[in-house]
Formats: sequence, C-alpha cells, structure tokens
Amino acid sequence: MAEAASGPSDKSVQVKLVLLGEAAVGKSSVVLRFVSNEFQANKEPTIGAAFLTQKCRLEDRVLRYEIWDTAGQERFHSLAPMYYRNAQAAVVVYDVTKLASLEKAKSWVKELQRQANPNIVIALVGNKVDLVKPSSAPGASGSSEAEDEPDDATATPGESDAADAETSTPRQVPTDVAEAYATEAGLLFFETSAKTGEGIVELFTEIAKKIPIEHILASTRGNGRNAGAGGRAGTSQQGVNLEENAPQGKNACNC
Repeated sequence: MAEAASGPSDKSVQVKLVLLGEAAVGKSSVVLRFVSNEFQANKEPTIGAAFLTQKCRLEDRVLRYEIWDTAGQERFHSLAPMYYRNAQAAVVVYDVTKLASLEKAKSWVKELQRQANPNIVIALVGNKVDLVKPSSAPGASGSSEAEDEPDDATATPGESDAADAETSTPRQVPTDVAEAYATEAGLLFFETSAKTGEGIVELFTEIAKKIPIEHILASTRGNGRNAGAGGRAGTSQQGVNLEENAPQGKNACNC
C-alpha cells in the first residue's frame, strides 16, 4: 500500500490544514494521533506553531495533508492568520468538559468564515470524550486500570458507582448542542478522543472527502507548483502513510 501511495502514476494533491482552538483542548494530541498513531499524556504546549505531514489515500487520489498545529495561548492569536491563509481545511477543537472552550471555538469559526479561504472546509471537533464516558476502543485501558479490575469485581454496587463518579469528568458541552451549532454554521462535526483514537480516523477521512480537489488541481496548474503550507517553519515531522499506522479495521482515507 505504501508503495502505491507514492507511485508516479498516482494523482496527488497538497492540502493545507490548520488546527485552531483554546489552549489545552488537545489539538496537538489530535494531530499526533493522526500522524503517528501515538498519544503523549504530558505533551508540552505548542509555541507558535508546529508543522506535520500525513499522506491519505482517497479513491484514486493521494492527499498530502500539510498540517499547521497552532498554539492556543491568546498571545499567539495574532499569528493565526499567517497559518490559516490559503488553507483548504481547518479543524477547530474544543474540550467537551469545558464550555468556555466551545465559545472560543465559535469565535475561531467566525474568524475563519470572515477572513479565510471562502471554500475552506471547517470541522468542529469536541475532544476528550474519554473523560466523560467509557471507551470501547481496543487497548484503551491503561495498566493501572487493569490492575484495579480485581478490586472492582469484589466491590459492592454502591462502591463501584462511587468510584466511577470520582474518575469521570462532567460533560459541559452536550453533543446535541454542539452538533446543532455545527449544522447551522455549515461545519463538519465530530467528537474525538486523542487518547484512545476514537473518531480521529473518521475526522480526517471526512475532511478529505469534502476537499474540492479538482479546484485545487486547477489552481495548481494555473499558478505552477502549489506552495501548500506556504513555508516550512515550525516543528516538522516526516509524513507517514496512514494505512501503515492505523489500527487494523481502520483504513483511513482508503475509501
């Protein structure tokens, strides 16, 4: 599969994608899960922006995502237009356990709709669903959870419920509320967990399906080689074919 994705006969296109959202909502973790299928529990905050790439096969095309992961701190807000300028897609992330992060996401959406590429594909993403509900994803449980299973088996129902309540975080953003807003604003909508991988593959696959590829190719032919992300600043990682990294049964963008 990897060889086919990079073969000279494939029609490939570069897609500039930017991640926006409040600090600590998990933007970097979302893109790291997509690019490397990894999760880092104590990831350092992004300074300025980080640059990553990922190849994604969609039918007879290979999309090369050029991803700008922007810092969420307010002091870096003024730099954002430099990263979303000429972007074909944007992922606006909020934390489902923090209502204020949704309000910030809405402000980013308004800014994109006002100042970004008029054809930009915007996805609203509620991250950290693993904090508010059990995940059924394979391998989602950590070693500490596995060690606690014998104690849970012997606990009374009341004790078990109390333990669950202590380890879960209240959801502040109901799914239907966020989804209704996304529908009204003309956005894609997903809820994800960068920790377990839930929804990540589906998110970037759906974005790939919505990208106006023919329009991008026509623009590329008219302007010469597509500049893609318009530069190579920030932290970069070599793109990895998603088909090699995704768990079996989740062939992302391989429609």
